[in-house]
Order: sequence, then structure tokens, then C-alpha cells
Amino acid sequence: MALKNNKRVIRSWAFFDWANSSYNLVITSTVFPVYYTIITTTKEHGDQVSFFGFKFVNTALSNYALASAYLIVALISPFLTSMADHRGNKRIFMKLFTWLGALSCCALYFFKLDTLELGIICFTLAAIGYSGGFVFYNSYLPEIATADQQDAVSAKGFSYGYVGSVILQLICFVFLLMPDRFGITDESFPPRLTFLLVGLWWIGFAQIPFRVLPKGSPNFNPEDQKKISGGLMELKKVWHQIRQMSIMKRFLMAFMFYSMGVQTVMLVAANFGEKILHLPTSGLIAVILIVQLVAIAGANLMSRFSRLYGNINVLLSVVFIWILMCISAYYVSTGNQFYLLAAIIGLIMGGIQSLSRSTYSKYIPHGTADTASFFSFYDVTEKLAIVAGLASFAYIEELTGNMRNSAIALALFFVIGLVLLLSLKRTESKVITGVKTSSF
Repeated sequence: MALKNNKRVIRSWAFFDWANSSYNLVITSTVFPVYYTIITTTKEHGDQVSFFGFKFVNTALSNYALASAYLIVALISPFLTSMADHRGNKRIFMKLFTWLGALSCCALYFFKLDTLELGIICFTLAAIGYSGGFVFYNSYLPEIATADQQDAVSAKGFSYGYVGSVILQLICFVFLLMPDRFGITDESFPPRLTFLLVGLWWIGFAQIPFRVLPKGSPNFNPEDQKKISGGLMELKKVWHQIRQMSIMKRFLMAFMFYSMGVQTVMLVAANFGEKILHLPTSGLIAVILIVQLVAIAGANLMSRFSRLYGNINVLLSVVFIWILMCISAYYVSTGNQFYLLAAIIGLIMGGIQSLSRSTYSKYIPHGTADTASFFSFYDVTEKLAIVAGLASFAYIEELTGNMRNSAIALALFFVIGLVLLLSLKRTESKVITGVKTSSF
């Protein structure tokens, strides 16, 4: 069976996104953050929790756990990329990370206040499984689609992921909002059931790509197999190249700082809404769903603006709006204000992510054969930004006792990113692939 541009293979590949995107929506963004904040806030101890004898602010602990997960993936992703490209057994590792993530979600069914340690550990392992699995998922793209079809195939995966996650979220919504119809009296049961459903959904639909996708590249040659350290060596090689490319280096520095803010806001929004504003679970879940819809529109809108005004000019405008949003978050006090803020953030969230990636791709030297190594470096940069953003957000909340102060700190990351983008704009006189970078 021909692999490239085969409809059956592409459809099965896209179902991996369908399978695991439910984790990102339910566990990372909606139900888990709200459930976690509620059960770990008590009259006796307030928002303080004990984790293996150490005291933490509840939301700070979950942010530390998530930061740890992304740090682990950032450290091992160079090796994973190397194995995915050269060992020819990517499907095995894809399965291992999927089972790790899915079973960890299932185990969250047993998460209550008296099993806090178990819950945090499973939460961390689920994040590792999700992020690690995507390393191998992405590496299949050039294998199953020709260069002229990769954009469309990639978009297909994104669409499958969005539809699949929303369908499961709506199913979970039924149990969360109407527990009486099912005779449920334990208030903790509906959210814990959603965690179990995510794990089952994840591993169940993942069997589709596992049965159809090849175990690795059909062109794999054992004699050409590189050592595991090859991935790290490739990143070092890319870094040495980037050090000689002032424009790309400035862009990556700017990208890392404003990504600290972007990614952190996405991961802590539900916690902020529940803990600071005490918004109902139904309202928080609904607003996250709306944010996803708006983010898709935002990505398309920013793409159009970039053609008219250039990538860097649009990024400057979007980062400036992010600064205003972080400052606004410090003063927001009502549900309606939060929902409006979320809608605006959704609009600029999708735009800044898609535009950042496309801008970076334009800075890669024309004719470079190993673009995978450049994007591996980009992914590591983004994951390290998530680690720094989450860790600082958690630390400032613990230090000051107020999550609003953490939001102001995020504004500082965006300010630094804005300054670096302005510096980049002033140096955009070089020419890449015959087109001035200012046209980007």
C-alpha cells in the first residue's frame, strides 16, 4: 500500500489528534483545573495543600507539576526526535506515550483530596504522555504526505482534534450539568467520570492509527541508524547556525519571552476564573469552548493581516494587545468581564501561535534540507518557555498570595518580547530567499 497521500493512512493519522485532543481540552483547560481547585480549597487550610509533607498553594502546585512535565519532555525531545527520524520504530514509542497518558487519565478517577499525591503524579504523567506522543505523531507527516499536501494534511489533523475533543466535552457536559438524571449524588463523581472517559476515548480511538500507520519509515536503513545522542548533536548544530543568523536569533528570543505569557495564560485561565472570580463550572467550560472557536477565526484573521502588513508588524500589534489583556486581568472582577477578556484572548491566541510558527519557517535559510532539526529547536524553545512561564506564575502566587500579581508578571514577559520584536524590526534589512524580511 502506497503511504504518501493515501486517504486511509491520512485519515487514520488524523484520528490520533481526535483521540488525544480530549486530554488537552478536558484535563488541561476545563474540568480538571476547576475540580482540582474546588476540592483542594478547604475551610480549615484555605488554598494550602500538603504534597509529600511540603506545603504549597493549591494552584501553584498544579502549575509546578505541569511545568515539570514540559521540562521532562523538553529534555528528552531531542532524543525522541532522533529516534523517530532514524531508528524506524516510532510507532512503538507513540504507543508507549499514549498508554502512559491515557492510563494516567483513567487513574485520575480515584483522585480526591485524600489522594492528592496520586492525583498530581497522574496529572504530570498524563501531560508527559500527551506531549511525548505528539513528537512521534508530527514526525509521520512528511512520511504520509508529499510536500504540496502537507499543509492540507496537517490542517486535517487539527480539524479532527478539534471536533473529537468538543464531542467528548459535550458528552462530559451532560454528566456535569445533569447528574440528577443519572441518579448521581456524589458531587465528585461527574468530574472524576470525565477523567476516566478521556482516558478510554484517548486509548480507544488511538487504535485506529496504531493499526494503519507503519511502524517507521519504509526507507529506514539499519546501517544509517544514528546514536541516541544524535538528536542532541543536531540541536547543537542548529544552535551554532542560529548564532550566526542575527535575525532568527532575535526572533527566537522574542518568541521565547512572549510564549512564556501566551502558553501560561492558556493553562491557568480556568484556575483563575474559579479561584479568583468563583465562576460556575458550566460557565468556565462554555467559555473555553468559545475561546477555541474564536482562536480558529483569529488564526485566519492574523494570516490575512500578515499578507497586508507583514508578520512582524502584526506580531507587534498582537503582543501589545496581550500586554493590555494581562493588565486587565489584574482588575477584572465580574464574570462578564472575564468572558469578554477570554473572547479577546481567544482571538489573539490562535493568531500569535500560527503566525509565530510561519514566521520562524520563513527565517530558515532557503535550501536547508534538515528543516526537522530547526523545528525541533523551535519546539524545545516553546516547551522551555512554558516551563518558565508556569513556574514563575506559581512562584509569584505563592510569594504574594494573589494570582492577580502573577498576571501582571506575565505582562512583563510580553513587554520584553515586544522590545525584542522592535529590535528585530530595526535589523530587518537582510534578504532571505530573495525577499526582504520586512515583507514577512
